[in-house]
This record gives sequence, structure tokens and C-alpha cells, in this order.
Amino acid sequence: MRIENPWWSEMPSQTDQMYRDMRPRAYFEPLAELVEAVDVRRAVVLMGPRRVGKTVLLQHIIQKLLDKGIPARSIAYLSLDQPLYSNLSIEELAGKVLGASLLEKAVPVFLFLDEIQYLRDWERHLKAFVDVHPHIKCVVSGSAAAALRLKSIESGAGRFTDFFLPPLTFYEYLDLQEINVPIELKKDMWTLEEGFIETLNEHFIRYIQIGGYPEIVFSETIQQDMGRYVRSDIIDKVLLRDLPSLYGIQDIQELNSLFMSLAWNTAQEVSLDKLSQNSGVTKPTLKRYLEYLEAAFLIKTVHRIDQNAKRFKRVNFFKVYLTNPSIHCALFGSSTNQEPSGALIETAVFAQLFHLKDQVLHYARWKGGEVDMVFLNERGHPDGCLEVKWSDNNIEQWQKRGPLRIFLKKHPNMHACSFTTRTKTGQFDIGNQKMMYLPTSLYCYLVGLRLAPDFSL
Repeated sequence: MRIENPWWSEMPSQTDQMYRDMRPRAYFEPLAELVEAVDVRRAVVLMGPRRVGKTVLLQHIIQKLLDKGIPARSIAYLSLDQPLYSNLSIEELAGKVLGASLLEKAVPVFLFLDEIQYLRDWERHLKAFVDVHPHIKCVVSGSAAAALRLKSIESGAGRFTDFFLPPLTFYEYLDLQEINVPIELKKDMWTLEEGFIETLNEHFIRYIQIGGYPEIVFSETIQQDMGRYVRSDIIDKVLLRDLPSLYGIQDIQELNSLFMSLAWNTAQEVSLDKLSQNSGVTKPTLKRYLEYLEAAFLIKTVHRIDQNAKRFKRVNFFKVYLTNPSIHCALFGSSTNQEPSGALIETAVFAQLFHLKDQVLHYARWKGGEVDMVFLNERGHPDGCLEVKWSDNNIEQWQKRGPLRIFLKKHPNMHACSFTTRTKTGQFDIGNQKMMYLPTSLYCYLVGLRLAPDFSL
């Protein structure tokens, strides 16, 4: 325990140098606010896929608490993937790492439990622990994110606050490398410094190839064999260990085959009928597998609406996206000079958006038309729509015709209607509405900036 908590013995009290040398992710401050809210009697449940930096984020928050003067012995961290802790309850773990005196004192104490999924019935024990020890702020993390979320909603109502850490956004990919992007607001539109768009596009293509996971970004060695790293440390551990242990899956090869097929066809529309015919797997089993893959945040399904923004009663067709385009590049290869496909460009845009909580993503398709992404509000009405392109051709045609214009005319109360380009920025007036266009790379960067301090889109 002392090895995991070096601040107990070091002077001054601090986390390991390795963590202090790492630049914090953009999610650091929002999560720190939840942790520091000691008056709120809720545990914080940090969720996210493997290798996105959850442990590093916890260590950064611990260092912030130490810097604010929280006593070193009032902060404890345990990684529960060690067999030594597997049969202990949270109450027993807290007693060992904090001691009886801190368990009972009415002073702020912080308990960090990493890899919580290895603790049996963790959600039930955590809820009871929060009720009994309101002065102890519990922060737990785990990789089987959606499974954790489901359990926290069922068992921790009013006691847990969920916080999701996704793979790197494009903004974070640049920020972690301290790459400055010169933007300014002109006539209500964000624009780049003249001539910088080609540089930003080069970074964007590289982000698509390697940019989802911090460890890959900073390791040239891993980049040389990224496929092996992603398969062994992310994909295989999820498909061969996490999901079978959580859900009792018997036919792992069947699940793996489905995932590889969906990964190859990211951003494409699929149907349960065709998936079942091609794989020989029954539709009920396919539905479960899709839920499992979403539970590990490897994929995300997006439902279809029509041009009136109405859901179909029979949910047979839907889109499936990888949660980060670099997974596709790692699995199927991508050379440094290779131009990304339209599907990977769309997947990269989706990767910036799917974890935002204020809107629900759909896509619209009807006879003769399709819109890549539609943002529905909590009332089920479209707030905005987006068509993803990686080209500057035929921009003027969007003002006169096309599915995006049709959808905009159908829903005049939308706040935003946009399409992306390769390098061009501008807008059209369509009646009393505006249709905006901007480079795909700039759009992705601006979405990520919503998480940065002192910035609002």
C-alpha cells in the first residue's frame, strides 16, 4: 500500500514523478470539481475504455489535492486488479488503507479505488459505504464502462455521479503535444490563420491514424507496431477477458468475428437481418453482442430517423461507429501517406461527439436522401444537423439542392445546420436560416474546445 501511496512518505508530499511529468487531459478540471465537492454525499464513478488515461487522471487529481494542503494520510489510492484485494469489501479495504481513526473522524478524506470492476458486488458495497461514511469522498474507476454505468444507475441512485473519459479528442491530441492552433472569431464564425489549414489537416490525418490513446501518441516504438499494441492491450483484453467474465460469453470467436466485421464497416449502415444471415448468429444473440461491445466502449450504435425526425417502429437498420478511428487503422493498417476514407473521416467526427450529454445523435435516411448526423434534444426535436465531407468540390450546390437543404427546410427551428469541407469556410442564407460550412479538422477541434477552460461555442 505504501508503494501505491508514495505521498505518505515523500517530502514534500507528491505523486510519482512519472505522473507529474504528464500533461493533464482536458477532462481534468471538470472531474476535479466533482471530487473536491466534499459537501455532496456522492461517490464519483470514473468510466472509460482501456488505455485512455484513467489512472493518470486520478493521480493528477491526487496531486492537486496535495497541492491544496490536504494531509497526505487523508488521501489513499488502491488498484484493485491485484489478487490481494479481490475478496475484501470496500469497508475492509478502507480500514486497511486509511485506518480506523480516519474512518471515524468527521474530516474530509479521499479514497481512490482504481479498476473497481474486479471487486465483486462493488456497487452495493459502495452505496453502503457512502451512507455510513459521508465524510469520505470515494472515487472509483473501471474499464467496462457501460457495465459500470448500468450497475451504478440501478444500485447507486442518488449516491453515484458518473463521469466518462473517452479516447482522446482531436483538441486533446494537439493540446497534449502543445501544438498551438491560431483561431479567431470573425463575423460569428471561427476561422484559422491564413495558410494554417493544410497544417491542421496533416495533424488531423495523423490523429485518425494514431490519436486515440495517449500512450500511442507519445511512443514512437508503439507507433511502429500499433496493430499489436491495440489488439493485445485493448481489443483482446476486452473480448477475451473483460466481456466473457462480465457476461459469461461462451463463443468468444463468434463475438470477435462480429466486432471485426463492424470495425471494418465503421460509419456504415447495417441491419440485424443481414448480420444474422452473414454470420449465422441469431438476432437475439446479435443484439446482446452489440450491447456487450458498447459496454466496453469499442463501438457505438446510432439509430435512424426519417426526414420528419421520427424514429422507425421496427429498429432493423442502424449505423455502427468505432469510438475512435485509430482502432480501424491499427486493425487493418494505414500508411503514413495514405488518404483516409470518407468512413474514417466520419468516424473521426463522431468520436468528438458521441460522449456529449446535451444531445442524442441520430442519422436521417429517407427515399432519395440522407443526413450523416442529426442532434435531437430531450424533446426529440432536431437542434442541428451535420453532413461530413472531406472535399471542397461543388460547395455552391448545397445552397440550391441536396438532402441537407431538404432537412433544414423541414425543421426551420434548428439552431445549426452545417457541412464540413476540406479547407473552405463560409455560410449560405436559405430563407431566414443559415447553412454553415467549415473544414472537418477545424470542426473537430472546436468541438473539443468545449471542454477547455474559458471557451464556449
